[in-house]
Parts: sequence; structure tokens; C-alpha cells
Amino acid sequence: MLKNIFTAKDESPEERGHWASKVEFLLAVAGNVVGLGNVWRFPYLCYKNGGGAFLVPYLVFVATCGVPLFLLETAMGQYTQEGGVTCWRKLCPLAEGIGYGGQLILLYSCMTYIIILAWALLYLIFSFSSQLPWASCQNYWNTADCLDFTIKRNTSRSITFTNDTFSSSAATEFWERRVLSISGGIEELGRIRVEILLCLIAMWIICYFCIWKGVKSTGKVVYVTATFPYVMLLILLVRGLTLPGAVEGVVFYLLPEPSRLLDPQVWMEAGSQIFFSFSIGVGSLTVLGSYNKYNNNCYRDCMWLCLLNSGTSVLAGFAVFSVLGFMAKEQGVSISEVAESGPGLAFIAYPQAIAMMPLPQLWAVCFFLMLILLGLDTQFVAMEVIMTSIIDMFPAVMRRPKRRELFLLLFCLTCFVLQLVMITEGGMYIFQMFDYYACNGACILFLCVFEALAVGWVFGAEKLFGIIKDMTGSRPSFYFKICWLFFTPGVSLVSFICSLIEYQPLTFNRWYVYPAWAYALGWVFALSSILLVPGWALYLMTTQSGTLKQRFVRLCKPNPEYSLTSKHETELNHTEDCPSK
Repeated sequence: MLKNIFTAKDESPEERGHWASKVEFLLAVAGNVVGLGNVWRFPYLCYKNGGGAFLVPYLVFVATCGVPLFLLETAMGQYTQEGGVTCWRKLCPLAEGIGYGGQLILLYSCMTYIIILAWALLYLIFSFSSQLPWASCQNYWNTADCLDFTIKRNTSRSITFTNDTFSSSAATEFWERRVLSISGGIEELGRIRVEILLCLIAMWIICYFCIWKGVKSTGKVVYVTATFPYVMLLILLVRGLTLPGAVEGVVFYLLPEPSRLLDPQVWMEAGSQIFFSFSIGVGSLTVLGSYNKYNNNCYRDCMWLCLLNSGTSVLAGFAVFSVLGFMAKEQGVSISEVAESGPGLAFIAYPQAIAMMPLPQLWAVCFFLMLILLGLDTQFVAMEVIMTSIIDMFPAVMRRPKRRELFLLLFCLTCFVLQLVMITEGGMYIFQMFDYYACNGACILFLCVFEALAVGWVFGAEKLFGIIKDMTGSRPSFYFKICWLFFTPGVSLVSFICSLIEYQPLTFNRWYVYPAWAYALGWVFALSSILLVPGWALYLMTTQSGTLKQRFVRLCKPNPEYSLTSKHETELNHTEDCPSK
């Protein structure tokens, strides 16, 4: 009987499939690369690092690393039609550890990113209250030090942050005391926050059904998740620009400080933002590109998608700082005192500003709905990338009916159980540690260095040029070859070294210092993805037969078990025979 179950309708693997249309691919990639970082990280980095002057290092990294790696990874996927791991078996098996390292970083990201979505969902639910709970200090969780900034609009009383060192805003107390119920340290985990638990379950269910049928379902969902956030962003932008103090906020956001260009930290943060926001180095673009048909013009697609990503970041800055300018004017403080990044912006600063506007519930719903949709497609695309990469490693077993759905369910349940510790009263400390170490930009930089070296020097930049020309019908600019060979690995390596030199131990809220064991655990998370690159290469070298040179040469060539089709081999051989082409 069991034999019949696994043989009757389960004899041959299902087809891998493609995007139903070009639009689905574009929306999926746009949804993946345009995420929370565009809204809550780029504007803050821009103001903090010299305003308009920050765009100089930002554009340098876009030109030398962002766009070249974006094109490289998308072309790798479209050509090999494989996931983030097995694509290397068709290009350079010795570099397969890059794929494993990228998938591990994505796994860490899946466990942390969806926590943010759960917080945003909880805020969205509270946004339908008759009075926003973070708008006043008349709640059971508020302390005697709570400051209600909405009073200034209704009375002549002036309240500022600087009146009392120990005072905190109503939004801050709602976030820390009501939502997180945060404990005194990572050693005090406390209870699981039931409200966040329920929101987390809801987000996992949504993500599961978004991708449970692979690109068949993912391609349809992105029509909503990748487009609707732009509607919300435009609404918030128009509303923000019409508020008192908006002009001051925008000026503060973009006012150039050329002297900041001499600060190495500014360049490092620009590079870090590019590697994060372009989703390069972890295999996401490779997997999304692998569902394209062979003759798709990925070269043109990459140019437009990179422009969209950077343009959205700049646009979001206007929406954010126009509102922060209004908030600063209402409170009578400098904009620098209300500007925040990351969760501080999304769950404290911006909600506080919303509470001071007319019709605050409307703008709260728009804002948190935008956050959820921006993060949702990034989350389920990351899940899809991991699923595709694993399924492509074991196609004979995993591409059978119902196997994908069951494996996806197991994946979601495993991540859910592991991340329960992050929704306890001390969970925020663990969340920050994962975000700071496991998903560290230095880890991605390290992978990108070897990715560029493996493709540019081992597989061959000229060979990749021939592949892109064969797929798209047009030869890319010679500039990309220079980048793949020199600029991209060089800039990535320098950035990686600088990030290690400038490393600062993680602190929470600028005062809490983690215990030594927590820092050691954080470095284990960081090194877990980095060491996979040399570790896997060493494993392959020791398990092969022949001399050291023979093993090295063999592993630098495509694996015979994953041989290219004859059509593609003809193009490659012609390219190798004509290097001046």
C-alpha cells in the first residue's frame, strides 16, 4: 500500500516552472529589493552622514558593486536555471560554499524579519482604536515620567525632550512597556508576549500560502504586495509635504555637508546600505532570475530595477523627514532629536508624529499597512529562495506532488519554534543580537568578494559576457567586465576589512551592554556563514581524488553531473576560442 502511494502518481518529478509573465518577475524582484530598509534606514543614514553629500559614496557603491552584482546574480540564475547552491555546480563547484553561506544568512533573516511584521500587524490592529494608545499618557502601562506631546497642540504648554533626562514619550512607553514589556536584560527572558505570538502566527500563515505553490502563487501575490506599498508611500508623502515644518525636515534631510566625505564611516555605511537594499550576495536574485526563460532580457531589467530601488529610497526620505520636520516643530526641538532609524523610526518616532496629526487613525493605518506589505514580499521571497535552493539540490525527491507543501510547512514550523525566544519579554535583546551579528553586512561583503572572484576570474568575465549576449541579444557594457574583475571584489574586500577594523560591540538603547557569552554567541552566528566558504572548498578538495593541482583544476570547472545543454556549450566554447570577442 505504501509502495503504491509513492509510485502511482509520484513516479516522475514535476517541472521546475517559469514565471507566467515578465511582469511577475519584475514585481517579485522589486518587492524583494524594495523593503523596510528603503523606508527606515536610508533616510536616516542620509541625514546622519552629510545629507546630499551622502549620495556621492552611495552612488559610487551603486556603480561599482550594486548594479554589477545585481546583473551578475540575475544572469547566473537565468543561465543555469538553478537555485542559490546548485548554480555554482554549473559554474565553479569550488565556490559552492558561497551558496550555502547565502542560504544560512537568509535563514537567519527569515527568523528576524517576520518578527518586525508581527510588531507592525499589532500596531495596525491598535490603529483602529478610537484613540491611538501611544498618543497619551493616560494608560495603565505609563509611568510618572511619561510626556504627552499632543498636549502642545491643544494648550500653550511647551514640552520638550530636554526638560527631564529621565522622561520618555508616550510612544516610547507604549513600545517598550506595552508591546515588548521589555525586561532588564538578555538573561531575563520572562514570558512569551501572547499578542505578538498571535500576530506572528498570522504572518507565518500568510507567508505560507503566498508561496506554497512556488512561482505559480508567488507570481500572483506580488501584484498586490509589490505595488500597493507605493500607493501608501505616495499618500504619506503628499500628506507629509503639506504639514507645517515639512520644508525644514526635507532641508535637514538633504542639506549637503561635503566635509563628511572625508569620514571613512560614511563610506562604510553607504556600502552597507547598498549590499542590504540590493539583496545581493545571498542568492535571492539568482533564484528569482532562474525562473526566467532563457531569452529574457535580464540586462535591461537590472538597469530599471536598480533605478527603482535607489529612487524609492530617496522618495521615502522625503516622506519620512517631512513628517519628522512637522514633529520637531510641534515639540519645539531640533530634528536631530526626533530622527531615528530602524524600529525606533517605525514604532516610536513616526507613530508619535502620526498621533499629533488630524485624523491620526487614518495615517496610522496607511503607515503600518505600508510597512507590512513592504516587508511581506521581502519575507516570502526569502522563504521561496531557500525552498528553491533546497529543492534544486534534491530534485528527484522534492519535486514530487505535495512534497513541496509539506517541506514548506516543516520549514515554517521549525523557524516559528526557534524564534519563540524572540517574542519573550527579553526577546528584543536576542532579536537585536541576531540582526547585528547573524545578518551582518560584513558577512554579505565576504560572500560578495568571493562571488565576484569566482565568476570574474575562475568562471570568466568574458564567458559571462558571451552568456548575457546569447540570452539577451545585446552585449553589456565593457564597464561591467572591469567591475567583475577589479572594482567589485576590490571595493567589497576593502569594505569588509574596514568593517572589521571599525567593529563596535552591540549595545541596546545606547546603555545596555551584553554579557560576554552573548558577544561570543553573536560571533558564532557571524562566522557560521563566513566559514562555509573556505570550509566547503576544503571539504571538496579533501574528498576528491588526484593530485592537489588536479583536484583544484577539476573543481574550478562545471560539475559533469550538472553539464550545460549543448546549445549553451556551443556559445561558451565559441567565447573561449575567441577571447577578444
